[in-house]
Parts: sequence; structure tokens; C-alpha cells
Amino acid sequence: MLKLHNIHKTFNLGTINEKVALNGVNLTLNEGDFVTVIGGNGAGKSTMLNAIAGVWPIDEGAILIDGVDVTGLPEHKRAQYLGRVFQDPMTGTTATMQIEENLALASRRGKKRGLSWGISAGEKKEYKEMLKMLDLGLEDRMTSKVGLLSGGQRQALTLLMATLQKPKLLLLDEHTAALDPKTATKVLELTDKIVAENNLTTIMITHNMRDAIAHGNRLIMMNEGNIVLDIGPEEKKKLTVEDLLQKFEDVSGQEFSSDKALLG
Repeated sequence: MLKLHNIHKTFNLGTINEKVALNGVNLTLNEGDFVTVIGGNGAGKSTMLNAIAGVWPIDEGAILIDGVDVTGLPEHKRAQYLGRVFQDPMTGTTATMQIEENLALASRRGKKRGLSWGISAGEKKEYKEMLKMLDLGLEDRMTSKVGLLSGGQRQALTLLMATLQKPKLLLLDEHTAALDPKTATKVLELTDKIVAENNLTTIMITHNMRDAIAHGNRLIMMNEGNIVLDIGPEEKKKLTVEDLLQKFEDVSGQEFSSDKALLG
């Protein structure tokens, strides 16, 4: 479902601020893979997701989604293949619009617009059933402005919107990092449920090693712009944080330095 071949990206090339962000990344995801990504600051995690999403062009390499070479496609043309949830709960929704209006926008994305406007009774019923699944009481607040919701409610809604059209690939960029622990746990439970029910191929960047181990069927660790560990389903089931730290030290020759990831 996803193939990254020899991806390179350097920012501020030829200047004093030159930074090699991706250094020959290779990654293949099969349909239904749920991969968690861990790494220290500047390891290349978010840069890899932005490369897949087409936020900016890569310097070298190829990106294929479901067999389609999207390397040269701009961000808006790749959007048809992708669902994305960002770290900031305010990013994925429109605060001044109602909950049902946000869902309608997500549902109709990429479809031809007719002469009718507004949300039909059938659509409202459908959205209500979807919101019930979140178990946050939002099904009784469909005409509320999204700006009135808590961060966790908005992030759960964003997750629902990002997966409404069953994207080829779901990108989760530290989507629980801004939430309190209890709310983060709830959103992660919803993530597992939505991904499993729809068999979505998913990449989830996390700042928390325990979450990286507990969720998904595969774990990759990045360091200095490359993938240094790729742990499959059987090994991942038995993995501990201590194991992961030792593996990182063995392959990189250095200690893992992100306190945030260790203490999350």
C-alpha cells in the first residue's frame, strides 16, 4: 500500500543551517499494516510523513501509494489517497462550523457538487450513528460549533473525519501529544477501533515508547534521518521499553536521548 524508495530530503542546502532530514529512507507497508514510529527530536519522523503527504518535494527517491507513483504530485492531489490527523487538535476541523457541517465537508471531499445544499435527513442520521461510536455524547450536539469542543473531542472528531472515506493511507502525526493522559488513552482506543474495523493502512508517530509498543502490528525507530529498527508483529508482542532501548543502542552506537519518549 505504501513504498518509499531511497527518500532524501535536506533543508537549507548549501547554507550554515543545512540539515539532512531524510537520508535514504526505504519502507514498504502492506495493506492493513499499522506501523508506529518512534525516535528522538530531529530523527526524521514528521519529515517522513510530510514527504508522503507532499508538503514539499523530496530531493531524491520515489513514493508509491497503492502502486501509484505520487512522487511528483502536489499536496492537494495526494489528498485523495490520504487521511491525516495532526498534533494540534485545532488543525483538522473548522471551529466556526457545526459538528455535522464538518462531517459533511469530510464526507463530500473530492466528490462532484450538485445544485442542492445543506445536509439531508439521511446524512444527519448517518453522522449521528458515527458520532455514537465515539462515546463522547457528540451525537446529541451535532449543531454545536466545533470551537466549543474540548481538545480531545475535536481530535476524536478529526480522526472520524480523516477516515470517513476510508483512505488508502492514514497518517497520524503525534495525534495525542497535546492531550491529557486520560483523553489520550481514549483517542488511542478509538484509533485502534477505527483502524481495525476499516483495515486501514496506518502510520502513527508517537512521542511515547509504551504507546509505540502497545499499538499497531509493527514498530519502526528512526535516528538521524533513517530507519534503524523495524520490528515485526511476533517480536513486537514480546517487546519491552528496556528491549527497545538496548536494540537502539546496539544499532546506533548511542543511547536513546528523548526523555519525553521514555517518560510519556
